Amino acid sequence: MAGEVHLRDVTPDDLPIFFEHQLDPVATEMAAFPSRDRGAFMAHWDKVLADESAIKQTILVDGQVAGNIGSWEQDGERLVGYWIGRDYWGHGVATAALSQFVARIAARPLYAHVAKTNVASQRVLEKCGFSTIGEDDEEFITVLAKGH
Repeated sequence: MAGEVHLRDVTPDDLPIFFEHQLDPVATEMAAFPSRDRGAFMAHWDKVLADESAIKQTILVDGQVAGNIGSWEQDGERLVGYWIGRDYWGHGVATAALSQFVARIAARPLYAHVAKTNVASQRVLEKCGFSTIGEDDEEFITVLAKGH
């Protein structure tokens, strides 16, 4: 593991780091999610931060911002998503963060959508008790938390 993983509430000071993370072309390809320009990115995060029903946390590794993780309601389902800066990939950060995060959320079931080609993220979800419940015709697999 890269270091000690902790979660805390997102602050506006985290957003420039999140913005840089989502500009990484390798990460956007892996996530099958396009990056946003600064204006669109900040508008998105303004909505996220204003949504009191959403849970949004910053992932810290040894006190440094490594990514973000959150949960929100969409189409009657409680979804979970995360984005880890590439410098922190392969060190157990996503697994540690998701494990901590899921333990803090009482709502079940929790759903996640992951790109079929993102084997690393699929493995993180499996390690945290998620299992596959279906696939779409496009590029995503839907998984849900154990205990449904």
